[in-house]
Amino acid sequence: MPWKLASLGTLLAASLLAGCSSTSTESATDPVTTTDTGHSRCEAKAAEFTIGKKASPELLEQARLRAGAQNARILKPNDMVTLEYRSDRLNLNTDTNLVITRINCG
Repeated sequence: MPWKLASLGTLLAASLLAGCSSTSTESATDPVTTTDTGHSRCEAKAAEFTIGKKASPELLEQARLRAGAQNARILKPNDMVTLEYRSDRLNLNTDTNLVITRINCG
């Protein structure tokens, strides 16, 4: 008798979990990639137009929008940064004169 209850319990649990699964209906040609958290993924290549320009809040916002990033920041050479990787964040790396030298996501 206990094995019947165990089998029935396993079958019930599998049925409930199967009902929780979902299928994706997103298009493969969708230009905005989303992460597991639902935020858009940053595309650094789209913000390369900023290289060689002086960093400003307006330029940062333009780059963020073009890259599809959730947020963005300007990083100076001696700035302290956290080590967490965020695929939805755009980084504009500058030299000491605030001229943008590199773009990356993270």
